[in-house]
Amino acid sequence: MYDVHEIRKDFPILSRQVNGKPLVYLDNGASAQKPQVVIDAVTRAYAEEYSNVHRGLHYLSNLATEKYEGVRGTIARFLGVADEEQIILNSGTTEGINMVAYGWAMPRMEAGDEIVLSVMEHHANIVPWHFLRERQGVQLKWVDVDSRGALDPQAVIDAIGPKTKLVAITHLSNVLGTVVDVKSIIDGAHAKGVPVLVDGSQAAVHMPLDLDALNPDFYAITGHKLYGPSGSGAIFVHRDRLAEMQPFMGGGDMIREVHKDQVIYNDAPMKFEAGTPGIVQTIGLGVALDYMMGLGMENIAAHEAVLRDYTRKRLDGLNWLSVQGTTDDKAAIFSFTMNGAAHAHDISTILDKKGVAVRAGQHCVGPLMDHMGVAATCRASFGLYNTEDEVDVLIDALELAHDLFG
Repeated sequence: MYDVHEIRKDFPILSRQVNGKPLVYLDNGASAQKPQVVIDAVTRAYAEEYSNVHRGLHYLSNLATEKYEGVRGTIARFLGVADEEQIILNSGTTEGINMVAYGWAMPRMEAGDEIVLSVMEHHANIVPWHFLRERQGVQLKWVDVDSRGALDPQAVIDAIGPKTKLVAITHLSNVLGTVVDVKSIIDGAHAKGVPVLVDGSQAAVHMPLDLDALNPDFYAITGHKLYGPSGSGAIFVHRDRLAEMQPFMGGGDMIREVHKDQVIYNDAPMKFEAGTPGIVQTIGLGVALDYMMGLGMENIAAHEAVLRDYTRKRLDGLNWLSVQGTTDDKAAIFSFTMNGAAHAHDISTILDKKGVAVRAGQHCVGPLMDHMGVAATCRASFGLYNTEDEVDVLIDALELAHDLFG
């Protein structure tokens, strides 16, 4: 049984008040709250078990190394990956995509080569490719979404030309909630000999994954959205791409030997994990993923689907609200603007007075905002602990904002 009210007890912050009102946390798309088991694991790692990893032969170093390295296998199970050596541990999606940009794409792209993107990519999956545009003359090709926020996979495949070297695509839009058919895109791109990078920051939170079946070349996730600590994450890199990728950063741990005139690199994935890592953050991420798998990703997805449908129904009753992203296949993420002069920041401020935490602004998707013709939106993004009662509180707060600004 998925008992959301019992689950909420695992998250201490959900019992607090904000502005004298019970906290309704609907900013999960930006960063999710942490269960007590993660908080305890982080505290214990610092208070009782801390040491550097891979470096020492003493008890604490061995313990920290065992726990840290164990997370690689946990992430592999969570993502549906049989070979855990395809998992590179890092600080999150941003580092992962930059690793691919510098270590894989930059050495093999030249002026006139192309990268295909969708217009709804997060800046983390845009700016690294702009670096290649600025520095090496790489061209960015953009694929639009339709009026409902849906992305046609065939349009992405058709955008691939003889100069295309990479497709970089989100699995789930952080603003529209759109679930992208990345399997069709991957299969179509591979048929043309083009690798695919998938930004899985949002998708990994909301749905079960089987990367061995999906078969991407790169798939990035970030820990703080997965109910784990900030500064944690990973990127899956297919064995074929690992063999092609150069180290992103140099330092300790990613080498076997260093001499005055020679460096011998470590094997993958260690080859791409330079320096002292986020030891405690990564340990906390492993506990967070175990927590999610304990609840069952199918159960989480089913619960959030109920929230999505209920929220859609309630928002549809507000004829003075415009929702961006209305495709049927979407997650429980709702971005909206209020008809009239009210700015998203003003709306979010009123909601905050009622204890409702939402995001306001451009959500790191400048090209999508330009495409939609809006300056900013409010975004309510739901997680595994949210309830229908909280949706009702959101609606009441929106009606108050409309009364004030309408």
